[in-house]
Amino acid sequence: MKTSPTRQQIINAADELFYAQGFGETSFADIAKAVSISRGNFYYHFRTKDEILNAVIEKRLSDRETLLRTWDEMSEDPASRVACFVRILIVNQTKIIAYGCPVGTLTTELAKLDHDAKHKANGIMALFRDWLTGQFRDLGCGAEAEAHALHVLGWSQGVATLAQTFKDEAYVAREVDQILAWVDRVSQKTRPS
Repeated sequence: MKTSPTRQQIINAADELFYAQGFGETSFADIAKAVSISRGNFYYHFRTKDEILNAVIEKRLSDRETLLRTWDEMSEDPASRVACFVRILIVNQTKIIAYGCPVGTLTTELAKLDHDAKHKANGIMALFRDWLTGQFRDLGCGAEAEAHALHVLGWSQGVATLAQTFKDEAYVAREVDQILAWVDRVSQKTRPS
């Protein structure tokens, strides 16, 4: 089913507002105001905030799947693909410093609210875990692939949290360099001599 331009505008605006303000703090009125539509037009597309949340989660999942596919296509080297994942902290550091990780903050908020959509949102983290596991498996890490994936995912989430807390770009750059150095060491161990 094709999404109408107005519906897509609502989803995009809600995505930004949920990221900047949080799901709980964003109202129908905030979203309607952001897209400059009447309440009636708004309700034609979405009857509840939970419907919007589900659409936002689907958008974020789809956007991340597209990004991961792009990285897969850019390089045949799994270490380079993992580096793309890590460098996203630098690419998005202004927003991360302001609001944290868009995936991490949403999954945390929904877990605190014990919201029904928390499992669907957790699917984005699972997507990252599974993709990173595949990269480490391709590197030849075997049984350690998932542990390495979780290490990178946890490390990057921690960097995003502390970046938001301390607003320190130099910290982000140092941590990204350290993660990349660790990935390089793992990659070196798996290369044939």
